[in-house]
Amino acid sequence: MYKYPLQLAFKLWTLAPKISIANKEGNLVLFVRQKLFRLKEVIEVYRDDRLSEQLYTIKADRIIDFSARYNFTDAKGATLGAVKRRGMRSLWKAHYEIYEQDRVVFNIQEENPWIKVMDSLFSEIPVVGMFTGLVFNPTYIVSRPNGEIAILLEKIPSFWSRLFTIKQLNRINDQEETQILLSLLMMLLLERNRG
Repeated sequence: MYKYPLQLAFKLWTLAPKISIANKEGNLVLFVRQKLFRLKEVIEVYRDDRLSEQLYTIKADRIIDFSARYNFTDAKGATLGAVKRRGMRSLWKAHYEIYEQDRVVFNIQEENPWIKVMDSLFSEIPVVGMFTGLVFNPTYIVSRPNGEIAILLEKIPSFWSRLFTIKQLNRINDQEETQILLSLLMMLLLERNRG
């Protein structure tokens, strides 16, 4: 278990997107550097930014598809779970499902879909579009199927990178924590063109 709140930084101004997650004390706990130009997405998650120890792999089950399922494995290849975008419902309001085998164990939902609409409109305006990351800040709720909220992911206003805070609201075990964090990483990579 990590010490919450976690700070997630998504560096957009690099050729290959990089995401780092640091704990409450500021120590790096997870790092992702996405490789570009892959038809079938494979994301490698490391313990630090030196890429010294690979902890997890996130792998798409099909080539470039809106409804692909992204499966998680640990360094030994053991299956940990998966995340999948909830089809057409995600066009209006980001909605993802986290799976353990074939059972949905958590849902990720965008709290306010109007932020996506406003961000899309204003990002197309020259100069003004550069500042949408300072104004439009989405919040994502990770909840169990019974509605109990486990984790909250909130965007912090920023210009040069996308910063998020991950807050734990209810108890989760180690496996659930891993499933949630890997799902949030994948969701942010898929939703990266927004605020």
